[in-house]
Amino acid sequence: MGRGVERMEKYYLSTPIYYPSGYLHIGNTYTTIVADMLKRYKELQGMDVYFVTGSDEHGEKIQKNAEKAGVTPLEFVTNINKEIYKLWDSLDIRYDKYIRTTDKSHDELVKKIFTRLYEQGDIYKGEYTGLYCTPCESFWTESQLVDGKCPDCGKEVHPAHEEAYFFRLSNYKDRLLKYYEEHPEFIEPEYKKTEMLNNFFKEGLQDLCVSRTSFDWGIQVPFDPKHVVYVWIDALSSYIDAAGYLQDDEKFKKLWPADIHLVGKEILRFHVIIWPALLMALDLPLPKKVFSHGWILFESDKMSKSKGNVIYPEPIIKLYGRDALRYFVLREFNFGSDGNFQSKKFMERVNSDLANDLGNLVSRTIAMAEKYFGGTVNKKTSDDEFDKDLIDVALTRKAVLDEKMEHLNLSVAIDEVFKLIRRSNKYIDETCPWTLNDDEHKERLETIIYNLLEALRISSVLLSPFIPDTAKKIREALGLGEEMKYEECDEFALVDKYTVKKIDTLFPRLDVDKEVERLLTENANLIKSREEKDGKAKAEEADAKPAIEFDDFAKLDLRLGEVIDSKEHPEADKLLINTIKIGDETRTIVSGIKKWYKPEDIIGKKVVVVCNLKPRKLRGVESQGMILACENGDDLSLVTALEDMPSGSVIA
Repeated sequence: MGRGVERMEKYYLSTPIYYPSGYLHIGNTYTTIVADMLKRYKELQGMDVYFVTGSDEHGEKIQKNAEKAGVTPLEFVTNINKEIYKLWDSLDIRYDKYIRTTDKSHDELVKKIFTRLYEQGDIYKGEYTGLYCTPCESFWTESQLVDGKCPDCGKEVHPAHEEAYFFRLSNYKDRLLKYYEEHPEFIEPEYKKTEMLNNFFKEGLQDLCVSRTSFDWGIQVPFDPKHVVYVWIDALSSYIDAAGYLQDDEKFKKLWPADIHLVGKEILRFHVIIWPALLMALDLPLPKKVFSHGWILFESDKMSKSKGNVIYPEPIIKLYGRDALRYFVLREFNFGSDGNFQSKKFMERVNSDLANDLGNLVSRTIAMAEKYFGGTVNKKTSDDEFDKDLIDVALTRKAVLDEKMEHLNLSVAIDEVFKLIRRSNKYIDETCPWTLNDDEHKERLETIIYNLLEALRISSVLLSPFIPDTAKKIREALGLGEEMKYEECDEFALVDKYTVKKIDTLFPRLDVDKEVERLLTENANLIKSREEKDGKAKAEEADAKPAIEFDDFAKLDLRLGEVIDSKEHPEADKLLINTIKIGDETRTIVSGIKKWYKPEDIIGKKVVVVCNLKPRKLRGVESQGMILACENGDDLSLVTALEDMPSGSVIA
């Protein structure tokens, strides 16, 4: 992509340093697509952009997953990284630095940072006693738990006790609060700052555990090698490592501080509390902004491999192209809030915006230019009211886009560009160019076609950060080169003569129901092929569960229920919707047992029900509990009572 103005200003942006405990799903991909779009946009503005991404490859979870896979942790993360590289290539992600925390240079840098912090008194040795979430590899206090579980992933926590080194995070509370006050733009969206203050500052910041001895897959503490450096100093220092800290002073001076860290909401606290405090301890400038986005949900539930609701990006790219995926996640979701991915909505958005609005405009305009003028259209201008309104919309798009992008209001930003697309389609309907193909109206006809070509030229530039492949194709159809100058969006009637050429349909119209089924099948096939490749019997991996106290078990409300009705879920292949009588109460419980049972097989049967499980929706139907079953490989059997007990009987 060409640069619109001479480069003057650097712009450092990053994604999270991803944790490669498994294949990246569409939620992980979301942040990287946004970062790539932002890089292209800032380059279009003439900035010198440095885009960092990478993988956080140490930790207990990776060590355990590697053991399950029968490989070393380094082999495990290297295999995952191969898939990540392929994915980023397939999306044409133009990162400048991909950092791996297993790199030798990173190992050396982390040891230097840890030693310095220890020697200056910011790190001390102690003992950790508290609560630990294995999937998140996070320590929590009792007050931070939500319903007694990890506030990030919702899974069980267990007591942990081990010797550890601690970072004196508590010493930085006042400095952090002062920084937030003096730099209100530091945390966005703004309401997230209030959330951080309420959740983590009210009771005072606690010192942070920064080493572990219960596993050994990590960077060794140089002066105490039985300890490995915990994620905070290891992963977070990747941002300054990528900028050349303690390795290339000139590069670091140019690049740091980062202009923006893009992070998911579950790791915001690490980036706006722990990371700034570490930088303060190192006497380094803080990032200018940390922007937290929401999760991409599936049917209003967080995507999770254990829940079997993961949608991977590869099938979408294969079937519909990378620009369709890029457009959907950038347009459909409000960056900063949770978004709900629905396959049907994806198909509908492709049809309405990309096929109908944009695709039709390009094909109609090029077809009219070829039909009426043999593909060559000269500059013509007029003072017609329709023309002036179209030109006004075209010339205001750049300024409006810049305004929306200032706070990463991405969905609105891209829609502002599409206002020009929609206005151009309306302009065709208003001017009816097909009625003007005679000698008397030929000049007016050429003016209309020329105006449409100019609108497409400006649109191609403004769309290039969002859907770059499509922007290139539009410019190819217009007979323009790939070089784009941002300031040319401020001019209308810029090109003296267009020589257009016909191109393939940008986005074919989709049969929504057919394509939904096709996408889900392709996604399932990908999951199956990966399971086979990894030598797994099934996608769900059960984490080893810690021992529990009797009081924990006593919290369960287990009762005998009678299935009085059962039917297939209309929106899911594996689910049955069951009506269960539990004493005098009747409940609806959705169960993934269709593979083993037909509805008529279980009507009248007695089953064991978890009655105090929080209700949740499964494919649109609220499930008010859980039916227990025992599982062995591919075999499954519902749990019941040996004797004929009445429904509602308590399991004790």
